Amino acid sequence: MGQKPFASSADLAAKEQTLEVLADGVYALTAEGDPNVGAIEGEDFLVCFEALATPVAARQWLATLRQHTDKPVRYLVLSHYHAVRVLGASAFDADVVIAHERTRALIAERGRQDWESELARMPRLFREPASIPGLTWPTLTFDAQLSIDLGGDRGELVLRHPGRGHTEGDLVAWLPRQRVLFAGDLVEAQAALYTGDAFHRDWSTTTLDRLAALDARVLVGGRGPVVRGRDEVAAAVEQTRHFLTVLLREVDAVRRRGGGLRDAFQASHAALVDRYGGWPIFEHCLPFDVARAWDELSGVERPAIWTAQRDREVWDRLQG
Repeated sequence: MGQKPFASSADLAAKEQTLEVLADGVYALTAEGDPNVGAIEGEDFLVCFEALATPVAARQWLATLRQHTDKPVRYLVLSHYHAVRVLGASAFDADVVIAHERTRALIAERGRQDWESELARMPRLFREPASIPGLTWPTLTFDAQLSIDLGGDRGELVLRHPGRGHTEGDLVAWLPRQRVLFAGDLVEAQAALYTGDAFHRDWSTTTLDRLAALDARVLVGGRGPVVRGRDEVAAAVEQTRHFLTVLLREVDAVRRRGGGLRDAFQASHAALVDRYGGWPIFEHCLPFDVARAWDELSGVERPAIWTAQRDREVWDRLQG
């Protein structure tokens, strides 16, 4: 396979952003495989979903959103702790920053290391990194479910923790009246999965089962295009499940026959590349995915902390 540029360090081309109106007062911004963000209008306020990597990047998103609504941001919802999702939070000037209680603990435990790791892996997403004032801390956390009354006839926004998956603390935003689901990185549509901090077995079974049971009609994944229609949403969920299942199968088979981590990477790459290899960040993610799957199958319950040094060591070992 030859040596590849580290992670997404060579991905420097600008991506075209597209704002889509999913329902009355429900918005998503996609960007050709870059992280997706969203917003939901309440009667006299906004709920924003995800914060992007820097305040400068977030302000660009807000400027686009302001072409449709000038309501103030009351709530900023963070689906999980990864730097590209949270470090732009200060731009929103939100009254309340919401995350799962495990996300707050993960920020305290490994937020600084994750910031350094993701900056090195994906420098293009960190527009003017000097604008980041520090780690983002949620001001409101919950365990299982939190509902926000949107006011008027807009219904409610339900924030749920469907189980461990992409991280220990993922949450999704569900609009039952509009049947729109913001799934964070628990579901990807035509974008490869990053599973370096994952709980693959929970994610591929009970967690995805709970998301499928919502029977959404519109799904905004962590990356990739918006998915519309019952069958297409179900297919996106099952595509995510398939990636995880194949990854676990290949890594476990190598372990059982006494192979090593590089063997597991090569087997996983061969099994996944035809279907997923052309999708954004596949080559970037797979070494870290395999390393975490190997650890999990070896009995390491919680993911090891990714530091910039560990990133390079795993990359050089597997993609070298």
